Amino acid sequence: DEEFYLVKWRGYPSSANTWEPRRNLRCRGLLQQLHADLARAPGGPVRPGPRGLPARAVSYLAQKAEQRRALRRWERHLNRTRSHLGRIAVENEVDLHGPPRDFVYVNEYKVGAGVALTPVAAGCECRDCLAEATLAGGCCPGASRNRFAYNEAGQVRIRAGLPIYECNSRCRCGAECPNRVVQRGIRYDLCIFRTGDGRGWGVRTLQRIRKNSFVMEYVGEVSQVWDRAGACARCSASARTPSSWSTWERCVSPVGAGQCDPNLQVYNVFIENLDQRLPRIALFATRPIRAGEELTFDYNMH
Repeated sequence: DEEFYLVKWRGYPSSANTWEPRRNLRCRGLLQQLHADLARAPGGPVRPGPRGLPARAVSYLAQKAEQRRALRRWERHLNRTRSHLGRIAVENEVDLHGPPRDFVYVNEYKVGAGVALTPVAAGCECRDCLAEATLAGGCCPGASRNRFAYNEAGQVRIRAGLPIYECNSRCRCGAECPNRVVQRGIRYDLCIFRTGDGRGWGVRTLQRIRKNSFVMEYVGEVSQVWDRAGACARCSASARTPSSWSTWERCVSPVGAGQCDPNLQVYNVFIENLDQRLPRIALFATRPIRAGEELTFDYNMH
């Protein structure tokens, strides 16, 4: 009436495998994962009988092991590719799906055919951008007759709908300038995870995020939209109606559905490019966000 576990010892061949009672094991995390998998196995929760585990449970455990190896490989690839401070984790404790096949991770916009990004021609000469950011001039926001967007802690302090003008590569200020927030990239550790309600893959934060803090950018391919029908097709998740699209309008193609209770807000940000049709789309926290909470924003935001 005692359970034994077949143990593969790290660094030893399979011929050295042994059957061990639970009291001999010091791998609490692996045991928890094993029993969690057995609870979710087909026909589960599965309990071992006198002859061990049912064949279907053994098959499921093998598939889960291969899935986790594939997800770890993808996770390592994402972290080798990233250009930001925050790390990326990957998790699927819902089903047997591995990494999405049609997913390509990008850190910045990909420029599509027919789109030209015109770089800025000048930058500020400020010694202290926060102190010199007046509406009439001084730092980049003032020179463009806009308000300085951030406080000393890098939190956005202007209302949604107003543009953010950050310092650029032609400015004299350094990388720690308080007017360089979005361009520093993701600062929080995030997790790409499989949702349990059929929505596919989502993102949640692994760290607490303060209200009004920059979280991430919404990036993809910047496409030239040639007509109203094309705009409607490429940006079907947008709230705009086809009649409100003008010829030559540009968009970043979204994928997925809007969220009902978003904790992120969209802001248009201009750094190296001042074309008002081609902002960088930054997402800021609308409230304090707990560690482990899913990150959501509303595609219908204006």
